[in-house]
Amino acid sequence: MADLQAELAGVRAELRGTVRGEVGFDVTSRALTTMDASNYRRVPLGVVAPRDADDVAATLAACRAHGVPVVARGGGTSIAGQATGTGVVLDFTRHMDGLVSLDPESRTAVVQPGLILDRLQQAAAPHGLRFGPDPSTHSRCTLGGMIGNNSCGSHSVAWGTTADSVSELSVISARGDRLRPGRDWAGAPEGLRPLVEGELARLRTGFPDLPRRISGYALDALLPENGADVARSFCGSEGTLGIVTEAVVRLVEAPRARALAVLGYADESAAAEAAAGLLVHGPLTVEGMAADLVRSTADLPRGAAWLFVETGGDTAAEARTRAETIVRAADVLDSLVVTDPSGQRALWRIREDASGTATRMPDGTEAWPGWEDCAVPPAQLGAYLRDFRGLLTEHGLRGTPYGHFGDGCIHVRIDFDLLTEAGIARFRGFSEELAELVTAHGGSLSGEHGDGQARAELLPRMYGAEMVTLFERAKGVWDPDDLLNPGMLVRPAPLDTNLRFSVLPREPVDVVFGYPADGGDFSAAVRRCVGVAKCRTPEAAGASVMCPSFRATGEEEHSTRGRARLLHEMLAGELVTDGWRSTEVRDALDLCLSCKGCRTDCPVGVDMATYKAEFLHHHYEGRRRPAAHYAMGWLPRWLRLVARTRTAWLVNSLASVRPLAAVAKRLGGIAAEREIPRVAGTTFTRAWQRGARKGARTPGRGRVFLWPDTFTEHLSPTVGLAAVRVLEAAGLDVLPIPPGKPVCCGLTYVSTGQLDRARAVMRGTLDAMSGLLEGAPHVVVLEPSCAAALRTDLPELFPDDPRAARLSTAVLTFAEALERLAPDWTPPRIDRPAAGQTHCHQHAVLGDTPDRRLRETAGLTGELSGGCCGVAGNFGFEKGHYEVSATCAEEQLLPSVRQAPEDAVILADGFSCRTQLDQLAGVRGRHLAEVLAEALEGEGK
Repeated sequence: MADLQAELAGVRAELRGTVRGEVGFDVTSRALTTMDASNYRRVPLGVVAPRDADDVAATLAACRAHGVPVVARGGGTSIAGQATGTGVVLDFTRHMDGLVSLDPESRTAVVQPGLILDRLQQAAAPHGLRFGPDPSTHSRCTLGGMIGNNSCGSHSVAWGTTADSVSELSVISARGDRLRPGRDWAGAPEGLRPLVEGELARLRTGFPDLPRRISGYALDALLPENGADVARSFCGSEGTLGIVTEAVVRLVEAPRARALAVLGYADESAAAEAAAGLLVHGPLTVEGMAADLVRSTADLPRGAAWLFVETGGDTAAEARTRAETIVRAADVLDSLVVTDPSGQRALWRIREDASGTATRMPDGTEAWPGWEDCAVPPAQLGAYLRDFRGLLTEHGLRGTPYGHFGDGCIHVRIDFDLLTEAGIARFRGFSEELAELVTAHGGSLSGEHGDGQARAELLPRMYGAEMVTLFERAKGVWDPDDLLNPGMLVRPAPLDTNLRFSVLPREPVDVVFGYPADGGDFSAAVRRCVGVAKCRTPEAAGASVMCPSFRATGEEEHSTRGRARLLHEMLAGELVTDGWRSTEVRDALDLCLSCKGCRTDCPVGVDMATYKAEFLHHHYEGRRRPAAHYAMGWLPRWLRLVARTRTAWLVNSLASVRPLAAVAKRLGGIAAEREIPRVAGTTFTRAWQRGARKGARTPGRGRVFLWPDTFTEHLSPTVGLAAVRVLEAAGLDVLPIPPGKPVCCGLTYVSTGQLDRARAVMRGTLDAMSGLLEGAPHVVVLEPSCAAALRTDLPELFPDDPRAARLSTAVLTFAEALERLAPDWTPPRIDRPAAGQTHCHQHAVLGDTPDRRLRETAGLTGELSGGCCGVAGNFGFEKGHYEVSATCAEEQLLPSVRQAPEDAVILADGFSCRTQLDQLAGVRGRHLAEVLAEALEGEGK
């Protein structure tokens, strides 16, 4: 052990002395890279983020001298385990992530390995160009990872694999040679050409002929009739032959217009059999999926399985004509042709999210990769799927295929039991039989994601022992010391070892939340994160929220996936050894805004806000908490005290004196840059009781109770008064919560992890509401974050209390109440543009469809931005969070407001959003209720 520690200290010291980029041998750096998106886990010694090729060379030299393996890693979305390793991980996403050049004339680009695919696409688009391959992870996968895996994507029927798009590579070999692989043996290491020329017959006959053959080394690319293309042969080598530091890639002309034909079939077998026949029409894509993977079929044509067939043209009419030709040629139950770009994006999101949705069976059972992407000749796909389903049945397993039907490549997650010895034995037995089945249909064990550890052990079944021996000899030519990603492709570890689940506790962890979707098991909740890394998307798309802190910092530690990985390691106890007291987990969760965006935007529904609250509860149990937890976590208590003593004027006066405010902020753990919000002189309830309801017309549509949330009651009473005005104008009888114990959703206690206090507050609320809950009431909650807490946190903290479920279902947002209880009421016409932001909790938990319809009916035009305002309750006020908070606001909210027309109505239903707008932009945001109430006053109603 002493010798090992000395060796580690030696390589660490040498790396820090020779590498200009970051060198991380700390627990957090290692924990973040123990896993990719596969079933496997390996603990690395350290992580290096090189700044350039010289850093890569220095890393290889140090690791070679100390006998430490090296693993190249891009976005970490590999599904076969090839982005994990026990040595030093090279992370290219931090510095070597640039687009070096783009030449529209030659249709080529020079890229660094850490460049995200979407950024290349964005740069190429103004020139009418694009990179052909486009995996579903295009928003976060890197070009280096795509080269390593020979990635494909949905457009491979038109533009092929990554290998088809690579012209030349810059590679550093394990022994430090700088090579430029290309055609005609360019950049070949010494000994490769003689090896190939001695095995020409085997190379000409030993590879199956199909479009998605990714398994093994592409040594047939080195045949003279194939141009002796060393770069093409290198693609798909999974980081085992050399380290790519730069690549020259070919671009293709992007169609000026596209149409999407969605074809409905009775089942996936019928869809699979139809796919090959559509290829003669020259589609750009032929994708297939079944109903089990779709959250809602409302936007899809009739059927139980669908083909997504995309066509291109110079005009929308030409693209549509081609799509309609395919519809006529297809034998379908129903079809849909979409030319509108936004409509196409919405449909494609359904397909792209399948990679995450597939990790759960329809009944919620976990499903896993391992046989994620086998490929057969397209004409064999229907027969293969029938045999595949039969094999699943024989083994008592379930899985729903989807994927690239036009290329014969099927993705499927299977409900393997990878937690017990019997389940793992079944996993192995099934894997061996499926390898034989794929080979019998002339297929490839991997059609997109590579072999890694998941399939490399079974390559002899596909290629035979002699071809696999040739692979080993080729690896020896490139990497004689077996330094690069050992155990992948050749001499692999068994497919049923290094499973990431084996280190997790077998007994349920004692937790406070109920985790109903995970059987009450916190380990199962953490296992939800399979690593597809949608949270690592560097730019928010549309209305999506997840993950604002990652987009602000660019650090894996501050992504939903990164936090889930640290929680996984905390439960494992091998690397993160101090459990709930872990400072590494605490620090990673510190910048989690608890926006709940991941609850909806993550394809597998990871809810990091809940995990954070759970962790903070245990972390600070029996210990002193940060000052902000007392200052802002107990905000409802302090504001009730101010209201009871009628000292709002005094609090506001003291807060306006800068030296006093500075002391208060320092003592309360509040960021110095923040202004303390003013407390209302009169609470909403008092103002209402003093006659705000005088003159209300006689209601006739039913009654609703208006929830006096802390923010409306004490900080924004005008919002409550406006809501009463509008709801009564719509004919509703608006009643206060009956007098008694104060009601509170417990939000601030939950967000600071004070779960014992939260449960006490919520229990008091349930006691106070008990009489009302028997009558199936409607409870209107104006503050989105409070409504979300009542909808989700309350029943999850009281899973066995039927009152919690009843209150949760009684909650309505302002727009929901109007739509559901006054459906024929017409709001006043405002006829102005609107700008602002949909509250993150509204997006993630409540949904904003009723709000959209209400705005449209009122003539408020334009879309609200997505993302998170950055305040997110207590987060943006806490000391040390201001910069991240402001960065989040600058992502979407503030630009949307600055770009809004002068007469635009600035909407912000959340108090946090309004506060951010006021303090960072000097703009007054208003709740939709305020805008409608003002319009009613203008009409004299």
